[in-house]
Amino acid sequence: MIYITRREHFNAAHRMYREEWSADKNFEVFGKCANPNWHGHNYNLFVTVKGEVTHATGYLIDLKELKQIINEHVIEKLDHKNINKDVDFMAGKMASTELLTIEIFNQLKGPIEAFEGVFLHSVKLYETENNSAEYFGG
Repeated sequence: MIYITRREHFNAAHRMYREEWSADKNFEVFGKCANPNWHGHNYNLFVTVKGEVTHATGYLIDLKELKQIINEHVIEKLDHKNINKDVDFMAGKMASTELLTIEIFNQLKGPIEAFEGVFLHSVKLYETENNSAEYFGG
């Protein structure tokens, strides 16, 4: 079993808040992340796939194919967007890094696993250089 990781990058804005809460309650729970004027991050995304090396090609998956899948299903939907307002797969969900990581995994699983013998192992998303979330499916 080999594990291959592709790194991609996107910029996006979001706001942590619950509409049913007051502005004070949102600020108490989410702090400056509840700013009504939003805030942004320079996200780094790591997508790891696993499987067996194909002897004909010498690799698990053509990394150009993996890049294309990630760009089509994730980057194009998120880059320079408002996660709360513009991203279809985040509609109705809190725009936390944890939930975003899970939903990115869900967006990628089908297209990646359409390749015979290739499995999505994990998605790791860095919101900042100090904060990240990683999801292995479940």
